[in-house]
Amino acid sequence: MNRTTPRSPQGRKASATPMINTETALKEAMTGIEGSLGVALVDYGSGMALGTLGGGKDLDLSVATAGNTDVVRAKVRTMDMLGLKDEIEDILITLGTQYHLIRLLKSRNSSGLFLYLALDKDRSNLAMARHQLRRIEGELDI
Repeated sequence: MNRTTPRSPQGRKASATPMINTETALKEAMTGIEGSLGVALVDYGSGMALGTLGGGKDLDLSVATAGNTDVVRAKVRTMDMLGLKDEIEDILITLGTQYHLIRLLKSRNSSGLFLYLALDKDRSNLAMARHQLRRIEGELDI
C-alpha cells in the first residue's frame, strides 16, 4: 500500500500537529498547566514581550520578562565563551513558593524567542509543566 503525505491546498506538506498562534499558546499554558501564575512569549534579542497572560500585583510580567531576557542572554553568552555546541532546552529558577520556567524556542521561525512560565510551587507538577510547555512550543506557529 502506497502512503503519501497529505498536502495543503498550496501544495505544502500538511502538518501532523495542528498549529496554534501566540494568543492560543498563552491561553493553553495558563489554563492547561496546573498552578500557572503568568506566561509570556519574549524576544530575547530586543527584550520585548510579544504576548503575556496572567500575572498580577505579585507578578509583574513586564519586569519578569525583562529580567529573564537578561538571564537568557547571560546563559547564551556563557555557553559561547565555553565553546559549548549545545542548545538550551530550558532554564529553571526555583524560588521558595514559585517555579520560573524559561523554554527557548527552537523552530526556524522562532529563533531568538522564549516562553516564560511562572508556577505556584504548591499547586504545580514541574515535570508535567515542562512536558506541556514543550508540547505548546511544538504547536506554536509564529
